[in-house]
Amino acid sequence: MPFASSALFGCNYGLYSARCSYCFPNYRLSSTIHRRLRIARTLANDTAALQDGGFIETVCSSSNADADSTVIRTLSLQQKERISLFVGSLLEWNERMNLTAVKQRSDVMKRHVEDSLALLPLLRRSYLSWCCPASSPSSCDGLRLVDVGSGSGLPAWKVTLLDSMHKRCLFLEHVVALIGLSNVEVLCERAENVGQCLDFRETFDVAIARAVAEMRTLAEYCLPLVRIGGLFIAAKGHNPQEEIRNAERAVQLMGGSILELCSVESHSPLGQRTAVICFKGKATPKKYPRNTGIPSKMPL
Repeated sequence: MPFASSALFGCNYGLYSARCSYCFPNYRLSSTIHRRLRIARTLANDTAALQDGGFIETVCSSSNADADSTVIRTLSLQQKERISLFVGSLLEWNERMNLTAVKQRSDVMKRHVEDSLALLPLLRRSYLSWCCPASSPSSCDGLRLVDVGSGSGLPAWKVTLLDSMHKRCLFLEHVVALIGLSNVEVLCERAENVGQCLDFRETFDVAIARAVAEMRTLAEYCLPLVRIGGLFIAAKGHNPQEEIRNAERAVQLMGGSILELCSVESHSPLGQRTAVICFKGKATPKKYPRNTGIPSKMPL
């Protein structure tokens, strides 16, 4: 697709350069990144064939057979086609870049797509309940969300997809262009650095993270990005109570409080999921997040 290559190798690094020159002046493209760019050019050409209608029809049929979640049944045909393009691209790129351990289309649908989509009704309900004034009950429109540790792009809304691994960001930029999403940007940086950048600090309505780190570390990654009055949602396993208790102090230090733990419908082989909902009531102290690597090595 012509605009896919321009987005991957023009617009995206224009975005990286603009962001990084202001907030991250030491950012450089290494020889490893240039090598991955060459691989990505090849993959972008290879996956252009994914737009063929026959492929989309096949994947949609497969996803309907393999995925029976309530959320997927409510999607429009266009949304299902976009998911199909995403799944096909992920599997194609995964053969060379090792983006995920999941290799089969049906497993991608169950373990990644459904597991991510299951958070959306909960996210909407929580945001409307806790973050919207009574006079504007439908003000989820224009929501600004950051997906921390986005990986292969799961989940995604009107979103800044934040990940520190360049190969993942290359894939995300490719899929954003392939699907034609105008409301998604990709940022390749460490969460600790982004959280100290005034362009991003306390600017998001919602921060969400899935399969990234333990809750103490996640709080320091995510809550500095959330505006006062916004939400942080962490997708956890079926029994995270001890992890949550250990993280209460870290959440409070970041200016947040844990509102509730909600069971989430999931068809993942890992079993039932739990969403941890945190509300940000006051500003995060300027010293947080700490320098790169410290939140994971020395959790609060």
